[in-house]
Amino acid sequence: MAKSRRDFLRTSACALGGMALASTLDSFSVVHALTPQAATDYRALVCIFFNGGNDGNNTVVDLNQYSQYAQFRGVDLAIPQANLLPVSPAGGGSYGFHPNLTQLRDLFNQQKLAVISNVGPLVEPLTKTTYQNGTGKKPLQLFSHSDQVGLFQTAIANNVSQTGWGGRVADKLVGLNGLATFPQNISIAGINLLLTGVNTRQLAVADSNTTLANVLQLIMSGSSSEVASRTASFTELRNYDRNFTLIKAASDTRTSAIQTDQALSNVNPVLTTVFPNTSLGRQLLQVARLIKASTDPGAGINMKRQIFFCQIGGFDTHSTQGTGQGNLLTQISAAMRAFYDATVELGAANNVTTFTLSDFSRTLQPAGSGAQAGSDHAWGNHHFIMGGSVIGGRFYGTYPTLALGGPDDTDTRGRWIPTTSVEQYAATLATWYGLAPVDLSAVFPLIGRFATPTLPFLT
Repeated sequence: MAKSRRDFLRTSACALGGMALASTLDSFSVVHALTPQAATDYRALVCIFFNGGNDGNNTVVDLNQYSQYAQFRGVDLAIPQANLLPVSPAGGGSYGFHPNLTQLRDLFNQQKLAVISNVGPLVEPLTKTTYQNGTGKKPLQLFSHSDQVGLFQTAIANNVSQTGWGGRVADKLVGLNGLATFPQNISIAGINLLLTGVNTRQLAVADSNTTLANVLQLIMSGSSSEVASRTASFTELRNYDRNFTLIKAASDTRTSAIQTDQALSNVNPVLTTVFPNTSLGRQLLQVARLIKASTDPGAGINMKRQIFFCQIGGFDTHSTQGTGQGNLLTQISAAMRAFYDATVELGAANNVTTFTLSDFSRTLQPAGSGAQAGSDHAWGNHHFIMGGSVIGGRFYGTYPTLALGGPDDTDTRGRWIPTTSVEQYAATLATWYGLAPVDLSAVFPLIGRFATPTLPFLT
């Protein structure tokens, strides 16, 4: 029986090897917007997501509150003060990085890394009083993994959104890439909400174990003449029925995949910087390769703006937190340092800003005891921002008062009410990336509820 055209599109031997290209339709309308002119400089945002909820209380410790920290964390979770890596940020204070963050401590002292304290999803500014008496509006489903991952990636704390803030930024700034057809948003950790836009298609590729020339391959069986004929037919069929929104979206996705395959087919960027052979190290090496390919005029990709997503899991430390988190932070510190060094090698250190996100922090009060001690789901957390444009060696935001039942605690377990919102954190990154102040409210609909929409951690 003869195959229909739609059967051919569905069953043709067109494999996306090691890669997925996603198309999101938030509505069946076409978004028309005035887009900015093509940029003349290159800028990239690189997200590293700590999946599971990294314990910020042991990641960065306020040494001026060390006695309270040690009292409430107890001997099972508290890190001895002598083991913490001391830093003295500009602007005052005394803090200690987790002992396994040696490379990040060095970058902080070199003013290439900053800390943002007690950041989390907020619908509006909250105090302990307004939180507890119900007069303040709370984010959706606090302390839930999936919901809080969503709120960090969408930066909309009062609604479930189908688009992430990175996707919405890319939608607004597509014109900065001029006529380039390469995807603006790229994940090395699978399709995710952060990079999903209305019109933006994110490219998901494998880590550095796969060369860029092999992350996406169009495979058709048969002789060379048969492949040529099938490819021509495939190209012709993609131009049919484009007046139907879903068919157009599917055709555009296939076209983008083919264009991306062609752009990467002859690319083999080599770096001398040595990356650790860990999951995060391989992801960040692939990002560095893509940045080199995108900024090398000879490669023909010619991107001016890109957003990348990487992820490391294992932070749901209800037990054995001491060794579990420590091992993960060792990987993070080494991989982030290697990535920063790679941007220096590429001459792009000032053009690449790396930042961390996580579901939430964890309770100051331990869960369990002895070697099995861990901590439970909390809220406000501390995060890192790294790059040549970061005004480093500083802490931004307000570090919480370390007291169970204290002024920053939602209850009596040490769940800090954020003093900086995800919206403010993300809006600062997006503004550096190129988002105009007039467009902030379109991308971050709650930003007007906060007195200062951005923070001064980037130049």
